[in-house]
Amino acid sequence: MIGKEFPSEIKEYVDEKTGKTVLQLTSDGSNNYHFYFTDNSFTLGDEEIYFLSDRSSKTPRIYNLFKMDLNSGLIVQLTDEIDGIEPGSHTKTPDSELVVYVTGKVIKKLNTRTSEIQVIYEERNDVHLGHPHISPDKKYIGLARNERVPIPRGANYKGFKETMFATKKGWITLISLDGSKVIDVFEDTHWLGHFQFCPTDSSVGMFCHEGPWNLVHQRMWLIDLTSRSVQPVYRQGEDDCIGHEFWTTDGKIFFDNRRKGHDGTITVHKTQATVEKVETDQVPFIGLADKNGTILRTVDLPYYCNHYHSNRENTLLVGDEVEDLVLINIEREEASIETLCTHMTSWNTQQTHCHPTFSWDNEKILFTSDREGTTNLYLVDILNP
Repeated sequence: MIGKEFPSEIKEYVDEKTGKTVLQLTSDGSNNYHFYFTDNSFTLGDEEIYFLSDRSSKTPRIYNLFKMDLNSGLIVQLTDEIDGIEPGSHTKTPDSELVVYVTGKVIKKLNTRTSEIQVIYEERNDVHLGHPHISPDKKYIGLARNERVPIPRGANYKGFKETMFATKKGWITLISLDGSKVIDVFEDTHWLGHFQFCPTDSSVGMFCHEGPWNLVHQRMWLIDLTSRSVQPVYRQGEDDCIGHEFWTTDGKIFFDNRRKGHDGTITVHKTQATVEKVETDQVPFIGLADKNGTILRTVDLPYYCNHYHSNRENTLLVGDEVEDLVLINIEREEASIETLCTHMTSWNTQQTHCHPTFSWDNEKILFTSDREGTTNLYLVDILNP
């Protein structure tokens, strides 16, 4: 029920490995996970977060949208979609004024100031709607749309490789936030994903060729949304395995190159989903590029985290190793690493992935884990013990 309130569930514990104090934000037995790190669950000011939960659903893993006051712990329900919000297909503006999400074949916009929910797009073809993203001028959403293919998908990246090979048509689509305009700005013969507007320029976007990183010939692409022209970012060679690209706060492109033999996945067995272990002496690295695709910097990073997120100065990364969250200082030429806390997640589904995310003031890290069986939200202050 929209407007339903839930009392605080916050409890704290001391991390077993580092002694760090960790806040468990949700603990009522439901499944809860935060927004993907390209969207940031925190509202500017870091007083509240937005997240998905099945706490109001009769069926587990039918998710709706909630917000939490981080000072009081009070949780408020914001949507009540019978079929739930498609996991991973939701986004918001940094100020949390607008939230856009996919439910079934429909894209809806929630104005959190007025509580008005509006349908802005309905898919009438046999097409899968991807992760939407809102332009910084709040005029459009952009997303990847792909033809549906008869490949069963599931936990542990089931069907990931097969979907890449089967998908032969995809589009980058812009939809005005009032629903009046729908524009296919680019069509491709590959599975497309991860569309993101540049946070400092609404005329520039980025998307990827999706699939196991070691099989994708060229992962990252820039698109000029005015001229509709595209260009590759970091021209890949045979041994480049690139992914988890995102825009930094100041409008740079961050990317992770794990080098030869890495498909960019992790499973419950703590192994890759599609690749046997490959012996290589190649060193993984991360890179930063500008919005024109020019590579500004690369840093050797032989740590194999599954995801990274950057602080606003692009000097500190948070990453999720197999069992731990780590902080990686990239201020100097050589990176240094320290363990922040354990996370102990299972890696079973995308919703159990940690996806650690900096708060806007860069003092706290929000992450997800199913260490207690269900997925819950956790918060750790990197400045305090």
